Amino acid sequence: MENTAAKKLPACPVETTLTLISDKWKVLILRDLMNGTMRFGELRKSIGQVSQKVLTAQLRQMEGSGLLTRTVYPEVPPRVEYTLTDLGRSLKPILDAMWVWGEEYKASMQ
Repeated sequence: MENTAAKKLPACPVETTLTLISDKWKVLILRDLMNGTMRFGELRKSIGQVSQKVLTAQLRQMEGSGLLTRTVYPEVPPRVEYTLTDLGRSLKPILDAMWVWGEEYKASMQ
């Protein structure tokens, strides 16, 4: 990450993390890409009710943050694939903790 980008980040580490993944769609993109590389259409289908415009914007923001890479293959029609970077994969313990908490919460509500 560039120094100018680092200067824009909040002082609080929790707030920094939320700045990068606070959107509902970003967390679901991370969840789905933890299993490996996916094409745009596969991601959109696995996530559900997200528009193409919103998904594209979220993916570009995540690419800009260094959480994923976008690879365009020179084919007709073009093939675009998204893969988590090491930085993106480093969020797995956070997603795992969210999963466990969500399961415990759902169980407590039944």
